[in-house]
Amino acid sequence: MHDEQNGHHRALTELRERLAGGLARARLTQTQLAARAGLARTTVSEALSPTKPVPSSKTVAALADALRLPVQELLILQRTAAEESGTIPTGGPGRPVGEWEPHDLEVHPAGPGETAAASGTPAARVLPGYVAREHDRMLADAVRDTTAGRSRIVVLVGTSSTGKTRACWEAVQPLAGQGWQLWHPFDPTRAQAALEDLHRVGPRTVVWLNEAQHYFGDRTVGEQIAAAVHQLLVSRERGPVLVLGTLWPEYAHQYTALPAPGAEDPHSRVRELLAGSTLTVPDVFDAPAMAAADALAECGDVLLGNALTRARTDGRVTQDLAGAPELLNRYQQASPAAKAVLEAAMDARRLGVGLHLPQAFLTDAATDYLHQSDYDHLTDDWAEQSYAELAKPVYGKQVPLRRTIPRPPRRPPTPMTAVGTAAPQATGPQLRLADYLEQHGRTARRHMCPPASFWHAAHAHLTNPDDLNNLTRAAEQRHRLQWAHYLRRRAADHGSTEALYSLAIMREGTGDREAAEALARQAAHHGKAEALYELAQMREEAGDGEGAEALARRAAHHGNTEALYRLARMRANAGDREGAADLARQAADHGNTEALYDLAQMREEAGDREGAELLACQAADHGNTEALYCLAVMREQAGDRESAESLARQVAQHGGSHALYSLALMRAEAGDRESAETLFWQAADHGSTDSLYDLAVTREEAGDREGAEALARQAAERGNPHVLHDLALMREGAGDWKGAEALARQAADRESTDALHSLALMRKKAGKQEDAEALARQAADLGSLPALHSLAVMREEAGHRESAEALARQAAGHGSTEALYRIAAMREEAGEREGAETLARIAADYGNHALHTLPKLLNSLWPYGLDPSGKPTPSWQP
Repeated sequence: MHDEQNGHHRALTELRERLAGGLARARLTQTQLAARAGLARTTVSEALSPTKPVPSSKTVAALADALRLPVQELLILQRTAAEESGTIPTGGPGRPVGEWEPHDLEVHPAGPGETAAASGTPAARVLPGYVAREHDRMLADAVRDTTAGRSRIVVLVGTSSTGKTRACWEAVQPLAGQGWQLWHPFDPTRAQAALEDLHRVGPRTVVWLNEAQHYFGDRTVGEQIAAAVHQLLVSRERGPVLVLGTLWPEYAHQYTALPAPGAEDPHSRVRELLAGSTLTVPDVFDAPAMAAADALAECGDVLLGNALTRARTDGRVTQDLAGAPELLNRYQQASPAAKAVLEAAMDARRLGVGLHLPQAFLTDAATDYLHQSDYDHLTDDWAEQSYAELAKPVYGKQVPLRRTIPRPPRRPPTPMTAVGTAAPQATGPQLRLADYLEQHGRTARRHMCPPASFWHAAHAHLTNPDDLNNLTRAAEQRHRLQWAHYLRRRAADHGSTEALYSLAIMREGTGDREAAEALARQAAHHGKAEALYELAQMREEAGDGEGAEALARRAAHHGNTEALYRLARMRANAGDREGAADLARQAADHGNTEALYDLAQMREEAGDREGAELLACQAADHGNTEALYCLAVMREQAGDRESAESLARQVAQHGGSHALYSLALMRAEAGDRESAETLFWQAADHGSTDSLYDLAVTREEAGDREGAEALARQAAERGNPHVLHDLALMREGAGDWKGAEALARQAADRESTDALHSLALMRKKAGKQEDAEALARQAADLGSLPALHSLAVMREEAGHRESAEALARQAAGHGSTEALYRIAAMREEAGEREGAETLARIAADYGNHALHTLPKLLNSLWPYGLDPSGKPTPSWQP
């Protein structure tokens, strides 16, 4: 390597210079740095050596953390250095952004293609000019964040054909010249491709999740995909990445809605992922967008000009470009037979059938949608004529009902996909309904119930268990109970554990216990142990304790210990203590100690202390000390201090000091300081740093400063430097500035810069400006961004504007524009509006999206961390 000699690999040179500078400021040896970073001494040495290869991203991240350096900046340097040296890892999914064609990413075609260059050559597909709207500007901000090294996810939410996918396509174009990849997972299915390859995604990759319901809404792996995306976003070594998705509003509402109390929560991980990450795309162009579209049309954009002639009144320009109105016209003006096929398809999709609709199903389903007179006039080839009619393209190259060929699975089944008996693949042609017509059907036909031919065709032709289960629920909701029964049975025949489970419960309710148990065992064998659990509860309630217990044990064998636990409680409530204890022990043997915990409390409340303690000890032997802790508190409250201490010590022997600490607090509140101190010491001996904190505060208040400081150091050495911080503030408040500063520095040496910053603010309040600046600078040098902000403000207040602005820009460069806005507010109050506006614009350039608020700067400071008086609001985070 000749980084420094030949001028190449500048990123690696800068990376090592920044690491070496951080090491010098920290006053550490390489051995000490290795220990602090959790790395080998050789690894640290090679990372700093100019003759060694580029250090790994994991090594750089660990060193940056240990030296209080900006991690993301150093990771960007590491990636650049790896690229320069040719050592950056390759092989992640995707290909360069510039190699993608927008229609391959599912951007809707719009209008006719350009004239072909020669006869027989396919016409090129073109896109109309693009009109940027508010969501595009916010999407562009997210893209800029990724180029600055921060991973982002943005999911555009809007109705069909509103331009969501096109907006994503336009947003990623600046990344084409920066070496970014784009990955669109879809083979063999979207969900399977995403789940199998998300772990391979590398830095500078756009993950394209168009129509994200096909990923997050997958009943089997949707939650796992959301978890994998979350892991990708928070992994510093794999970033920056940009995850882009699109959703219809009904899907977004479904995934983000909180479940009812006690109900299942099938989308918890998806809801967490989407929180704060969705961006609404409006249905219509507003006035500025229409004006921009007009300007493009006047410059020769024929496609956009034609669309404006039709959509000027309602502003639905993107829908017109995508052919939505013509699709609706085609449906409304279709022949009776073709319209019946479309309505059968609409009903199938809105009631939960998948994207790919078997043609045989639609043909059989359509017959009862026809009026009798239309049915009487059907020809033998009515079906072929209807499908030919619906396959003709409309404006925008869309068709109402198009032929589709689902990709066959090309990989062996996995434990996640091979649940139940594999459903046979549908045979014959399959069709897909146009998105706009699907959405129209969801609205226009939402109150309509399909006719009998629909249910009959579903039972005869559909084989996917999820489709059949969805239709079963739909039939029940519409009181088509016989069809619901037969659809459920067909779903069970094709391997649906949900259907097996439902049938088992129904058989139990009718008294057919043998059949119920057989079905429940089938469901449990395929991963639905809840069926056995439900049967166990029903048997118990019916008085068949022996049968309930046998089923509960089977459920536990399949991994569901809840049945044993619930039975234990039921037996206890019925007065069968011995039976309850036996079931609780069985539950504990299977890993569920809650039953023992509950029984221990019940025994204690009933006065059976010996029995309660025995059960609590059994729970502790299985790893749950909460029962012992609860008993200790109950004994203390009952005045039996000796027994309470004994139980608390047992908790401590099992590795938990919290019981002794809680008793100590209770004694202290009762005024028994001597006994409390004894328990605090016992808790401290078992590893409680909170106890050391209380002891230190007690010593400090009693005037034993040397003892308090010794205890605080013990707590810091055990991982809690905040004790030193708090003592420093107490000394400061008492006027012992020298002692406070010494303790704050000790806290800072143990990676708590908050103490130095707090002292700086207290000194400032006391009028000690020079001392305050010195302490703030020390904290800032140790990596405290709030201290850097405070120092900038102090310099501004002292009249040192040039250094204040430099410090504020430094803070903004590390992710906080609060200092710049604070100084801008101070300049505004002083009447220097030009200077204030300049600083506000700089802050906006650093990522604060408040540029439009400049004319009313002071009134707009509240959302950005300052109240109207210019004071920072502590809850705001940039």
